[in-house]
Amino acid sequence: MKHLTRSAICLTLSTTIFVLSTIAAVAQSPAAGAAPPAAPATRDGQHDFDFTIGSWKTHITRLQKPLSGSTAWIKMEGTKTERKIWNGRAHLEEIEADGPAGHMEGLTLFLYNPRSHQWSQTFASSRDGSLGSPLIGAFKNGRGEFFGQDTFDDKTILVRAIWSDITQDAHKFEQAFSEDGGKTWETNFIALLTREKNGRESE
Repeated sequence: MKHLTRSAICLTLSTTIFVLSTIAAVAQSPAAGAAPPAAPATRDGQHDFDFTIGSWKTHITRLQKPLSGSTAWIKMEGTKTERKIWNGRAHLEEIEADGPAGHMEGLTLFLYNPRSHQWSQTFASSRDGSLGSPLIGAFKNGRGEFFGQDTFDDKTILVRAIWSDITQDAHKFEQAFSEDGGKTWETNFIALLTREKNGRESE
């Protein structure tokens, strides 16, 4: 009789512990049918390049022979004009500059992809009249970083472009190459831009 009583007591305690554990687990679980937390909204960056619209003076410093170990730089002075297309989802930039190496003319096409929320920038020089490989990227905390792949001196390289120090009347652009898959980068082009007086186009 004592044995049966102890067994009954043990069974009762086990059942009670199981029920309490089940209740606690249910209490800690999300309510049935509750909607999952909403994903953060993707940032719309279609106006990220609006700061470049208008007419600018550009002071350019170029590495004379990239990826050669050379440290000789060339300075150029020029102008840049940029206008928006498709209500800002595309931009066309035109550059002219002069320096010891001669006259340079180029244009850059910027396109915004509303699905990926990223921009592409593709440069073309009047020297060869063809578009280069696009760089793809986006802006975060006032800084734009763009990456792509290209060929330089018959070698496949990575290209990085950075837009920084952005204010209403000034900004900086840098380009760098990597021949080791992005482990190290060599900056070869720096442009410091200041807005010309009355050089802001209507947006």
